[in-house]
Amino acid sequence: MRRLATTLEDWQSTLSDVAATGARLLALWTERAPAAVHAAFLCDGAALVVDLELDYGEMTYPGLSDLFPAATRMQRAAADLTGVSALDADTRPWLRHSAWPREYKPLAPRSIDYAGDGVPPPDDYAFVRVSGDGVHEIPVGPVHAGIIEPGHFRFSIVGEKVLKLEERLGYAHKGIERLFARTKLDEGHRLAARVSGDSAVAFSWAYCQALEGLARCEVPERAVWLRALALEAERIANHLGDLGALGNDAGFAFGLAQFSRLKELWLRALDAAVAQRYLNDFIVPGGVARDARDDLLKRLSDAARTIGNEAATLRSIYDEHAGVSDRFVGAGAVAPDLAARLGLIGLAGRASGQALDLRVDLPCAPYSELEPAKSGRDEGDVAARVEVRFDELTESLRLVREIVERLPPGELWAELPQVEEGARGIGLVEGWRGPVLVALTAGPDGYVRRCHPHDPSWQNWPVLEHAIIGNIVPDFPLINKSFNLSYSGHDL
Repeated sequence: MRRLATTLEDWQSTLSDVAATGARLLALWTERAPAAVHAAFLCDGAALVVDLELDYGEMTYPGLSDLFPAATRMQRAAADLTGVSALDADTRPWLRHSAWPREYKPLAPRSIDYAGDGVPPPDDYAFVRVSGDGVHEIPVGPVHAGIIEPGHFRFSIVGEKVLKLEERLGYAHKGIERLFARTKLDEGHRLAARVSGDSAVAFSWAYCQALEGLARCEVPERAVWLRALALEAERIANHLGDLGALGNDAGFAFGLAQFSRLKELWLRALDAAVAQRYLNDFIVPGGVARDARDDLLKRLSDAARTIGNEAATLRSIYDEHAGVSDRFVGAGAVAPDLAARLGLIGLAGRASGQALDLRVDLPCAPYSELEPAKSGRDEGDVAARVEVRFDELTESLRLVREIVERLPPGELWAELPQVEEGARGIGLVEGWRGPVLVALTAGPDGYVRRCHPHDPSWQNWPVLEHAIIGNIVPDFPLINKSFNLSYSGHDL
């Protein structure tokens, strides 16, 4: 990782130079005391963080959204949390939702803290209105049927065709970033694992990676390989679940039944091998929390082979089923040029010609030895996102078998040296949804001073608004599921 400090005068020219290289925005966050702005990019095959420390009393900076449209909501969230805001930017609240007074900033110094007394007045949130003959609105949410987290979707339609979709998220504000500031460095991985439950391994690994970089801790080789096993196991479970749900959303309940069965088979084999179905708290600072049972790893490898064979059969059924193809092909298409302009990333990006996979392009150990294959498509529709899922499921099952075969002996954990106050580090891991970033700053007495966890859904939720345009309203659940973005990871 490289860091570049810049001044307010040079901020825009520096970012223009970064954009000219074709860099991708990975995350943006701000701080108070002192006020600062940080933007992380993938630039020339390496991670680059551009830091801007503002002068005393200064609370504004030139925004990035003209160069990187994905920065828009990140800037709004940062302004809600710290009060450090972008100039000439969308000033509507993103996380606040009247849960606290407009003047209160959760990550600002405690001298202006909010006691929680009274009820703030409701926001008059200014949705973008679409007018014209035959145009009407359909509001959906924020409360949904089922157990998903809240999100509001405002459709402007003519007949059944969608002219515009506007999202409003962040309703279940959990105070994750503020909680980090009350957490010890060696305990922060547990909170990181709960940023977005379906990406617990990716977030906890990214957090530990950042902390281990601060402490200059070398993780034992066996622990590194077990981390990769856990990450691929998480990817497999999510892809199996999504492939079934996508079949169901296309009216093909057989697909849901079969992939649900395969997911349960996988989780049971994982539980036998590492004593956990879902791997919260498996990755810890310095290594992993427990060993895999060598005598049961073969069962995990056998399960991977069985699932791979059955998934291949199900793939051919999906491909040949006329009803499924009719729903998948052409729905929710995002062309590669639009995907590049909007910063679409991760799995959804790879289905729209954005060939970025950190396991290949910026590999951490042991991926440089495993040499995973990168999947991609150019069509950018639901069918392409399904194809990428099938490809990545197949590759992850192969990687699990290879990891089991090559898993080295050795220690599971190394003690972390003391971390110097003010030290800063970045963790960057390719989760199943896309790049997961954790930016960490050490505070006094072994506590976190600032931690910003970033889910790739920040980049991808705005693209969903474009993907639905021109499609019919009943196709939205299918298109939405083909992205399967995180509400929780977007709710800091």
